[in-house]
Amino acid sequence: MTENAKTAVLLIAHGSRRAEANAELVRLAELVRETGRYPIVETAYLELTEPTIPTGAKTCVERGATRVRMMPYFLSPGVHAINDLEEFRSRFEQEYPGVEFSVCLPLGLHPNLVDVVLARLEEVE
Repeated sequence: MTENAKTAVLLIAHGSRRAEANAELVRLAELVRETGRYPIVETAYLELTEPTIPTGAKTCVERGATRVRMMPYFLSPGVHAINDLEEFRSRFEQEYPGVEFSVCLPLGLHPNLVDVVLARLEEVE
């Protein structure tokens, strides 16, 4: 059994009234799943659509996760990405004793993001 055998990834986005925006997170989850690095990859949204963050956490636990990495699909460390998710994390650790929940950093100023920005800029040229 690998170290990540019981680790789940819960990808979290804000949620949108536009189905296309929500579908992007679902596609990202598929791509992360395809890497094979994590046996459980789920999606959740802060608001406006389903599944909610509590539903996503519950699904991870029901699928056997002993660790859940809450990955905010946000660009900056704002209130949602930091405060709101930390409140959920604290609540989940009480609700699911024996399961470790942690909030990852948002995408932010990761060095690879520069390449993404440059690629998007070149797409319109």
